[in-house]
Amino acid sequence: MLDLAGALKFLSQDEIKKIHNKSLEILKNIGVEVKNKEVLKLLKQKGVKIDKDKPIVYLSREVIENALDKAPSSVTLYSRDGKNNLHLSGTKVYTGTGGTAVNIYDLNSGERRRTRGGDIANIACLVENLVNIDFFVIPVFPDDFSKENADRVRFFNSLLFTNKHIMGGVYSLKGITEVIDFAEKIAGSDKKLREKPFISMITSIMSPLKMEEDYTGYLKYIVEKGIPVVAPPAPIAGATSPLTMAGTLAQMNAEALFGVVLTQLIKPGAKVLYGIVPTTMDLKTSSFRFGSIESGIMNAAGAQLAQFYNLPIYNTAGVSDSKLPDIETGYEKMANILLSALAGANFIHDAAGLIDTGLTVACEQYVIDNEILGMVKKVLQGIDINDERLALTDIGKVGPGGNFLTAPTTLKYMRSELYKQDLYNPERWEEWQQKGALSAAEKARKIAKEIIKKGLKPCLDKKIIADNNLPLIKESIKNDR
Repeated sequence: MLDLAGALKFLSQDEIKKIHNKSLEILKNIGVEVKNKEVLKLLKQKGVKIDKDKPIVYLSREVIENALDKAPSSVTLYSRDGKNNLHLSGTKVYTGTGGTAVNIYDLNSGERRRTRGGDIANIACLVENLVNIDFFVIPVFPDDFSKENADRVRFFNSLLFTNKHIMGGVYSLKGITEVIDFAEKIAGSDKKLREKPFISMITSIMSPLKMEEDYTGYLKYIVEKGIPVVAPPAPIAGATSPLTMAGTLAQMNAEALFGVVLTQLIKPGAKVLYGIVPTTMDLKTSSFRFGSIESGIMNAAGAQLAQFYNLPIYNTAGVSDSKLPDIETGYEKMANILLSALAGANFIHDAAGLIDTGLTVACEQYVIDNEILGMVKKVLQGIDINDERLALTDIGKVGPGGNFLTAPTTLKYMRSELYKQDLYNPERWEEWQQKGALSAAEKARKIAKEIIKKGLKPCLDKKIIADNNLPLIKESIKNDR
């Protein structure tokens, strides 16, 4: 059987090298603005060239190549129960959630409202019970809490309700410290957390070619604490990067490389992912688009670039620009996720739950996307061909005009050969009408409610919850239940 992950290639080796060389020219001659004085001081000590008049950092080919030699080619992000460990390397593919949505379609009222801390608990519970979602990138910002408490609420709610690996964006150094300290207590020690990290964090590089002061400091702290990290640029083609896909790839690759190099200058061997979040701009309205097919193409091409550097990749696929779970949501998500998966992207985030260009989530969308991700994984498996599966004996016994309902191959492979779809409606029209004539979205909403009702149970040991006195978590859950 042929594993199809990595089979799709938009770029030839010559084109990859051309993008690589242009990216090196950008980093050497144009540079990246770095606002953080502490990091600038560290870079200067490492012999990195810095403009004498402006906080612009220039990376030579030698500095980049030395850093890439030190960066790990494989990073394992662990789940707490060991059932969903992510071995990120080569063309291994994992899919999960993402985003920082500020709106949600309420499961009960169906109305769009601001996100709350309790929504994190509900979504984490959903993800824990949806088998094709491999990891949990915390997908919403809790509007009912301050920025200073956001990290605590986001990570603690997540740790409470899913065992899957948890990654999240961060908002304050205090919050980052609290989260890492709490994760060390769960792990049993700082050493155990470093050995099997079940949390990781996201900082950022601002396109074009800029690192903001606070987030650069956050990156340095996270790396020094030994927590896996990614600093993905998010260029908007036509706005914060060139309109052409080739130009955006060259700039984005330079930015992604800068993030990787910086982590290795801070701490050689630091666990880092090559990260990208390419989008495009609608030239008619000046709004940016997550669901465009060009975004999907650039993400797939980015996977090839990461493979060229032998680095694990965090890329983006699965955000729809549609305002509702509808047909546009379906075709944008399937097209873009499938492109990244066939290209062999390792850590495909944003692959579940997000609509409205990433501004909104819907619980039913997680259920729908779980179905899409299952189909994508089935595609990657290809077709298993051997003498038994070719079933010549069965074909001979059945002969012309017969059927294969009780054939040996049917009985042997009936539970494994075909993908089982939870949202599939097998009923005839009349039966479907009698059962309420539910659309796929309505059926998914019903499934989401049942999962949350049955599954909203803490994954953490009661003693850890009691010893750490988690009032924010309790309050946030209470707000939404």
